Amino acid sequence: MRKSMLFLGFLLVFLSLALPGTQGKIIPRCEMVKILRRNGFQGFEGTTVADWMCLVKYESGYNTKAYNNNGPSRDYGIFQINSKYWCNDGRTPGSKNACHISCSKLQDDNIEDDIQCAKKIAREAHGLSPWYGWKNHCRGRDLSSFVRGC
Repeated sequence: MRKSMLFLGFLLVFLSLALPGTQGKIIPRCEMVKILRRNGFQGFEGTTVADWMCLVKYESGYNTKAYNNNGPSRDYGIFQINSKYWCNDGRTPGSKNACHISCSKLQDDNIEDDIQCAKKIAREAHGLSPWYGWKNHCRGRDLSSFVRGC
């Protein structure tokens, strides 16, 4: 009994050390605001930085490695970019890969390529309507709290 408890303790310590690397970077709110401002999101396709902040919160929780399975397709990264239309994950039948990027590149801590793809999506849609997180939680609401103090 004592050996199994000791083994379980070592296993838990090992897993706790191993898991943070799989969780991705959670970008702090004001850091994300700065990134969006620096990359020209204010006024882009009639949106505000607050719109994008709300989108990112509800789509990924500011997590660069966020992933969501939608059945035949999947959403990847901080902007939750879909594999059916925008990136190639090698598993989604009929993927268009309109951003010409591997979906795995959308889950690293460098979000420059995520930004370019998200802007392409917004440009083609003339706004943020492709993102259900934005439509369901952000559209038509006061979003000033997402950028306040940053």
